[in-house]
Amino acid sequence: MDFIFMLTHHDKTVENCLEVFDEIKDIGLTHVGFKDVGVDVDTLGKLAKRIRHSGAKAYVEVVSTTPETIRTSIKAAADLGVDRVLGGQELTFALESLQASSASYYPFPGIPKGHPTKLHGDSGKIESDCRAAMTAGCPGVDLLAYRAQDDDPLALIRAARRGLGSAGYLIVAGSIDSTERMKAVEDAGADAFTIGSAIFEESFKPGARGVRAQCEAVMAALGK
Repeated sequence: MDFIFMLTHHDKTVENCLEVFDEIKDIGLTHVGFKDVGVDVDTLGKLAKRIRHSGAKAYVEVVSTTPETIRTSIKAAADLGVDRVLGGQELTFALESLQASSASYYPFPGIPKGHPTKLHGDSGKIESDCRAAMTAGCPGVDLLAYRAQDDDPLALIRAARRGLGSAGYLIVAGSIDSTERMKAVEDAGADAFTIGSAIFEESFKPGARGVRAQCEAVMAALGK
């Protein structure tokens, strides 16, 4: 399972994201991301460039809350130079907007609302949305399982796995803050997970001080 380190806290990219990335760029991370809010676009572009230069895949997660702002963010993501764009539900628009870039698109299944985002929709809705994403040409989805309001998080992950089949790439994002939860996510069928706030709050491994030590703890828990 892949660990995607998000340079985010409380659903926003941290203001000192460039400095934080420079601190951890040599520890072997292969997937690093950020949100489309928190810092200006120029900084996000510099960050994406540094991530890719390190050899890692660069991700941006769209957390804008209206169709108009989501489309604006997706369009901007095409110019950032990232490898993967996560979030939103504008499948046709996103796939067309990203066609000329090298970025692939992973939408939110279910009904995301607000910021910080809460996820509505039961297992049936999640499974159906995942099937629709694959049919549309997306390589996978970004599931906010532990933001769920209407069903059990692990049930949603299993439903997403059914909807994606064996070929779809299932990212579980949000509120993964322990080895136990990480392993539960993997057992339920996830291919990758994101961690942001738990790293900055030093809660994934209590006692491990700083972002670097917390990221190393996650990698050690994965056997990497």
